Amino acid sequence: MSKSPVSESWLRRQGKRAARSLSRRMRDMGQAEPEGFELDDIPRADVALYFPDGPPKLYQLTQWLPVFEAHADLTTLVIVRQVEAYDALAGQTSLRVVLVPRYENLMALLDRADFHAVVYVNNGWTNFQALSFQRAVHIHVNHGESDKICMVSNQAKAYDQVFVAGEAAVRRHRAALAWFDESHLVRVGRPQLDLAIEPALPPSDRTTITYAPTWEGEDEANNYSSVDRYGMRIIQAALSQPNVRVVYKPHPRVVDSDDENIRKGHQAIVKAMSAAATTDPSAGHATLVDAEILGVIHSTDLLIADISSVTLDHLYLRPHAPIVLTDRRTNREALIAESPIAAAAHIVDESTIDSLQLAIAGIAASDDHFDHRARMRHLYFDGLEPGGSTARFWNELRRSIHDHDQALGSLSRVRTVSEESA
Repeated sequence: MSKSPVSESWLRRQGKRAARSLSRRMRDMGQAEPEGFELDDIPRADVALYFPDGPPKLYQLTQWLPVFEAHADLTTLVIVRQVEAYDALAGQTSLRVVLVPRYENLMALLDRADFHAVVYVNNGWTNFQALSFQRAVHIHVNHGESDKICMVSNQAKAYDQVFVAGEAAVRRHRAALAWFDESHLVRVGRPQLDLAIEPALPPSDRTTITYAPTWEGEDEANNYSSVDRYGMRIIQAALSQPNVRVVYKPHPRVVDSDDENIRKGHQAIVKAMSAAATTDPSAGHATLVDAEILGVIHSTDLLIADISSVTLDHLYLRPHAPIVLTDRRTNREALIAESPIAAAAHIVDESTIDSLQLAIAGIAASDDHFDHRARMRHLYFDGLEPGGSTARFWNELRRSIHDHDQALGSLSRVRTVSEESA
């Protein structure tokens, strides 16, 4: 028995039913409809910027919002899946944000909005729901450039293309993934580093030393944090230097870490910083938890940090300013193999932490890694100068959309010919 074809009117009714169902659920959760959100009213947007997680990971999305806000040629709609993230984004972006908690609503929205690209900032598990939509090109852009092992996932195989910063990221994927087609990797630099940066600190005639540790990650393999191992000794070594301004800028997730040792380390550092600021108010010592890290980097003369995107953002924005890199595992060979920037930095581990005070003084007197950092900057960011990443990113996004649309058109023509000849 043959099935009857689905009518266009039936599809419209299903879309409206999904919209009404979503509206009811949102009201039940105490939410106002996002500016009269109905599927019939959704604008034809070129790009869906997709975020499936809650507020603790919202920094992964918010760093991309200014990039998409500044580009008018391709229109962008932000899709979030959790009501808490939707609430947290209120007033934070000029882009339209829609809350789509259920799969059937998501499919109705993707279909009705007719997106040409869906862009993913992380590997949230519901990314795979959006990936079932066939008419858009699916592009993973991640949320920074870092040598952490979580930057490479076998999930990269699921996306049509993976936008990465440069050659170092290509090598990272090559070393970690079997049966991965490298042609899916597209080098675009890091557009966020082209944005105008508002300094987070006032000018100072002192040398600014910033300690910017990362959090402990989802598991021990992803733990690059120095807060529990070296944090207090790093701060003490920095504060002991003459004519310095010391800034403590932890990753946002350090503050309420699930790891008791990280929390205790953080609290001890905050206490030491507060005491130093009270003892010498003119120094400008500061703990900056909520400040934008790029604004902090803008004023940093020497960075002490872990393997993270902060270290590489500093390399790009302040290539003349030295880097001190921590290694919680005290394995120099593995560190350099995993993170090439380590070869262009002073390393803090169990064998060197006690001499850090003297090391910082030596770095201030003689920057032995200056030329090597320049080579590393080229490796990580393809030698792109400010403005270059943004231009390349949008050129590659437009190219991806064009090529995918062309491929879809070819498939449609093949199907038409096949049906006519059947």
